[in-house]
Order: sequence, then C-alpha cells, then structure tokens
Amino acid sequence: MDGKRVGAGPSAPDRGAAEVGLTTGALARRLGVSPTTLRSWERRYGIGPAERVAGRHRRWSPRDVAVLETMCRLTSAGLAPAEAARAARNEASAGAPQPRAAQDEPITGPAPAHSTTAAAPPSGDLRQECRGLARAAVRLDAPTVEERLAAAVTGFGLTRAWQEVMVPTLHAVGRKWATSGDRYVEVEHLLSWHVSTTLRRHTRPPVTSAGPTVASPVLLACVPGEQHTLPLEALNAGLSQLGIATRMFGAAVPAEALAAAVRRLGPAAVVLWAQARSTASLPLAQHIAATEWGVKGARSRPLVLLGGPGWAGRPSRGMLRPTSLPQALDTLAVACRQPGRER
Repeated sequence: MDGKRVGAGPSAPDRGAAEVGLTTGALARRLGVSPTTLRSWERRYGIGPAERVAGRHRRWSPRDVAVLETMCRLTSAGLAPAEAARAARNEASAGAPQPRAAQDEPITGPAPAHSTTAAAPPSGDLRQECRGLARAAVRLDAPTVEERLAAAVTGFGLTRAWQEVMVPTLHAVGRKWATSGDRYVEVEHLLSWHVSTTLRRHTRPPVTSAGPTVASPVLLACVPGEQHTLPLEALNAGLSQLGIATRMFGAAVPAEALAAAVRRLGPAAVVLWAQARSTASLPLAQHIAATEWGVKGARSRPLVLLGGPGWAGRPSRGMLRPTSLPQALDTLAVACRQPGRER
C-alpha cells in the first residue's frame, strides 16, 4: 500500500512514524478532505484521535486512520455522515470487515471504493446517488467516481443516468466551484473527465451499411467558441444505441469547416450546441439550415436542431429546439427514418 513488500516488516523510521501517528493536516491530505471537516466529524460524531498527549498537536493512530478511511468510503457510497460514522466505529470495535448486509443496503449504491465490481444502483432515491457521486468527486476519489457512473448507466440506462445522475451532479459541483472563490476547479475537471469516459464507453461503434447506399448521418458539433461537449457526447452515445449513424465533431468547430462538412456529408440532421448566448450564432444556424445538396430537382437540406441554453429566446423558425435528451433522440429517430426527404 505504501510501496513496501507484502509481509515485510516496517523499517525503524516507519515504526517510529506509525507510533507517533499523523497530524490532522497530513491526515486531511491523505483522505482528500479539509482539516475543518475532520474537526467537524470529531465534534459531531465522536470520530477523533483515541489518544492525546498534553501540550502537543493531536496525532492520529493507524486505528484512527482506518476508522476515517471507512467513513470516507461509506459517505462516498451515499451513506449519511452520521450513519457512516456509526458503521465505521462499529467495524473498528469488532475488528472485522464491514458486514455484507451493510454493503447491500439500497442507499449505498455501488460497491465500496477500489473494489473490482460495482453493484447496480437502487431504483429509489436518485438524489442519494447524486450525493454519493459528488462526495467521491470532491475527495478526488477517481475509482469510486468511475464505479458509480458505470453503475448508474447499468442500473438506470444511459438516458436516465445522464439526466438524473450526471447532469445534477455536474451542476452541483459547478455551483460549489462558483460560490467558493474558484476552489474545487479540479473537482469539476475530474468529474467531467470521468463522465466523458463513461459516455464513450457506452457509445457503440459507428454504424456501417451493408447495402449499396449509406444512411445519412446526424452531424453533431459545438458552435465556434463553444467548449462544452458533454451534452453532445451523451446524445452521440444515445444515437449509437439506436443504431443511428453519427459524425461527432466536438468542441468549437469553425463556421467554414462546419459548412464544408454539411456539404460533403449530406446529413439527415445537424445538431448545434451552444452553452452560452455569446456563442449562439443564429446566422450560422440559418446558413446551415439553408445548405442544399443533391441533383437539381431533388435537392435536400438538413434538419437543424439547436441544443443548449445559449439558444434560449432566439427566433428559430424552421429549426427545432429539443429541451431534453429523450426529446432529441425521438426527433432524430424520426428524421433518420425518412432519408432523402426535403426538409
């Protein structure tokens, strides 16, 4: 665990450090929480150093550390702090692994951190799932974040996991960052990375056609200047599961490149994502919607979907503005069943 060989005894300095114990600051860094959190847990739940030496800083023994590691693991799994503290103390008192029944309670969701498998999340309180995921992200506990996201998709399906677990947790972490003086930026980056990884793992390989013709794909792109790709990644994964061909262009696609791709591909539909009003270019969307291809007398144009809050309040005659992932999937499923139709 600390780089020593299994079965090898600790060296003299290691034994001395173990006997002295960890300071509160060192333990906070190890657990990924703040010293204030440790002091709060001690005050509220009685989780503190078992021994104190007068006139010296508090020191946390290996047993104290094990109790807190158990508590952190349980709170990341969705347990309320008070219940997690009680379970951690009981486990330490018994000197045995956590009972299996406690791991199987519905509110705990996936298996504990660093386990090799993740149980399916419960069908009950989704807010508990969001809290567990957010706690793991704040602790920068990447293995638990990965497991909880995978378990959410397995248990709820991709669309519901995106709408009811991933998006609320991303919003909650974003609010925490916005109200904490630019702290927790690393938390948002870590969570976004793992959400993206999970979505890509559930994106099926590109659809290929066995016949002489290839179905017109759906083109997915962020408008110029727009870097938020996660909603498009979710839509791309959902379309792949419906067997609909896509071409994903990602963040900040230049206007000229976007127009050229539309002319080259002849897509059934184009989805343009804009998170902010400053990036939502209505002239660009209108230009894409008016782009034509094909032989004279049988010209085709793409169906254009405007995604994201940046388009709110903008006139979009002739273009659609789906308000949710299921609505976008339904709209595109209908559009892609009508190849060659002038739109």
